[in-house]
Amino acid sequence: MNIMLDLETMGNGPDAAIIAVGACKFDTIGVLDTYYCVVDLTSSLNAGLKVDGDTILWWLKQSDDARQAIHSPLTSANRITDALETFSYWVEKDNREDPKIWGNGASFDNVILANAYRKTGLKTPWKYYNDRCYRTLKAMHPEIKINRKGTHHNALDDAISQAEHLIEIWKVAE
Repeated sequence: MNIMLDLETMGNGPDAAIIAVGACKFDTIGVLDTYYCVVDLTSSLNAGLKVDGDTILWWLKQSDDARQAIHSPLTSANRITDALETFSYWVEKDNREDPKIWGNGASFDNVILANAYRKTGLKTPWKYYNDRCYRTLKAMHPEIKINRKGTHHNALDDAISQAEHLIEIWKVAE
């Protein structure tokens, strides 16, 4: 099982405060299932995750749609522990094999999420050796352009766009 992960955070280090988790299960044909959860920033901070001032300034420059996806009256935020527990359940349901978790950068999504699991005392729902780096494969095939869908910097929309892009890369790499 392949899972593309995308986080929205308030930092860019391994201890970054998480504000949204988006993911999709996919195979060589397409996206099979999705997960999206907005995370309460205060609960991330209470878990020991950190905010970076430059990232806050970066968020202020993003589109209204991107900011609405993480904070709006219509979107309820979940405690970080609830987000991690429901993500674990989603990863493990209907999964008959060790999931391979793809993130956009060897030091970003997977590392930050695994750190959040450690900080909250929860078990990571994938094995460390199943971490995969989408950014590396993307860089190896710059001729294959990503077809962005939805809102850029919405964790779920980005995860789906990245998974579909990776599928296209696989087709060429075979």
